[in-house]
Amino acid sequence: MNATPAAIDQAAAILESGGLVAFPTETVYGLGADAENPQAVAAIYAAKGRPANHPVIVHLAPEADLGYWAKDIPADAHKLIAAFWPGPLTLILKRADHIPSAVSGGQDSIGLRCPSHPVAQALLRAFKGGRGGVAAPSANKFGHVSPTTAQHVRDEFGAELACVLDGGQSEVGIESTIVDLSRGGVALLRPGQITAAQIEAVLGVAPQSADAAAPRVSGALDSHYAPRTPVALVELAQLPAALKKLNQRGLRVVLIQRAIEPFAGTIAQQVMPSDAFGYAHEMYAALRKMDATGADVILIETPPQDDRWQGINDRLRRAAFGSSAVLG
Repeated sequence: MNATPAAIDQAAAILESGGLVAFPTETVYGLGADAENPQAVAAIYAAKGRPANHPVIVHLAPEADLGYWAKDIPADAHKLIAAFWPGPLTLILKRADHIPSAVSGGQDSIGLRCPSHPVAQALLRAFKGGRGGVAAPSANKFGHVSPTTAQHVRDEFGAELACVLDGGQSEVGIESTIVDLSRGGVALLRPGQITAAQIEAVLGVAPQSADAAAPRVSGALDSHYAPRTPVALVELAQLPAALKKLNQRGLRVVLIQRAIEPFAGTIAQQVMPSDAFGYAHEMYAALRKMDATGADVILIETPPQDDRWQGINDRLRRAAFGSSAVLG
């Protein structure tokens, strides 16, 4: 449904009654439930087929009281909030004792984010008068390609999901950067549009990498963001040879590339923007489009490896996990 004021009020009422609502954010579309209602959160897990120990992120209105949701909030959290909220940054903090552990996969931490999308903000302000939190992973079946349009959500769930607020295509296109501040330091657990260099510029220290003791967070499994068609990442110089090998095996191949020149041996090609922001904006839609062609293999030209592309490379690496044998 179009995200009119009446539709947003209706969606807020559904959330307050324990129901599920899909809504747009600037990153991807989320599948939301009342974060303080364990039964409602369990319904997210059931709808997605998501493991119960895999945490979800709680979305807050700009005016929300952070201290209601988290305790022992370090000064670095406030610095990052001042720099990047509302926006595509999730903070992992110590969960307040009264907040149910269902949103954290049983952990003592909690992931919190304030989205910048106007529809998301309107929904969060309408829900419980802006004092509630909406637990919302991406609005797709677990492990599949994230949705960046309302139609993607409808394609994923069909009539199973009654309320889908349509706010247009997500601007960022990949999930939020996740920073852990729950253990006394600063660690980057999931890259996104906000880079490690930007975080260092605010805090004066570079975030550490994830370690074995880091909290579990959304989107950190080896295989994730994956289309149903096998994915292989190939350097530009190796694309002709890879296409020839796959064609010789009689496989139908589609190609996602940054190069402008066409390549022989594909049934479809998608040319992506050359900049990281533009690429991220289009990436999940391109994966879904190529997945729908009936191809046997999705070849993707390996993107650049610099800091701006870290989130994109993270998502593509997980999308291709387990498919490396497709190249033989």
